[in-house]
Amino acid sequence: MGAEQKATELGIDFPSLKPGYLNLCAKSGDLLISSGHTSDAKGVLGKDLTVEQGYAAARDCAVKILQSVHDVHGSLDGLRVIKLLGCVYSAPDFTDQHLVINGASDLLHELFGKDGDGYHARSALGFAALPTGAAVEVEAIFEIKR
Repeated sequence: MGAEQKATELGIDFPSLKPGYLNLCAKSGDLLISSGHTSDAKGVLGKDLTVEQGYAAARDCAVKILQSVHDVHGSLDGLRVIKLLGCVYSAPDFTDQHLVINGASDLLHELFGKDGDGYHARSALGFAALPTGAAVEVEAIFEIKR
C-alpha cells in the first residue's frame, strides 16, 4: 500500500489549494520544498499547552504539508522524506521540543515507512514566538524518486 492510500485511510484529504502570497511548496529538480506550515493550535508549550497538545499540533502541520506537496506533485506516492525543521513556541524552561515534533515525524513514518522512505533528518527547535501565536511550525523537504 502506498503513502497516498495510507493517508486516505487515515482521513487525510487533499483539497485543491488556492495560490497565496507565498508558494506553499516549491519544486526544484527532484526536490519538493515546503514553506513553514503552522498549527491551528495557539499557545506556548510548557506554559499554555502540554507535550501531548504540541504533538497533535505538529501532526496538524504535517497534514498541511502533505496537502501542499500533493497539490504540487499530484500524489504522495513516489516520494522520500529528506528533512524536517520543527519550530516550537516554547516557554524559557521547556526542553521537550523533540517530543512535540515527533507528532510530524510519526505521521510521516506511518505513511512512508520508518525504515524506508519516511526515515528523515530532523531539527526540533524552541522559539520565543511564532507567527500568529501558533504553537508549532514545520517545514519539510521531499525527494521525488526516479
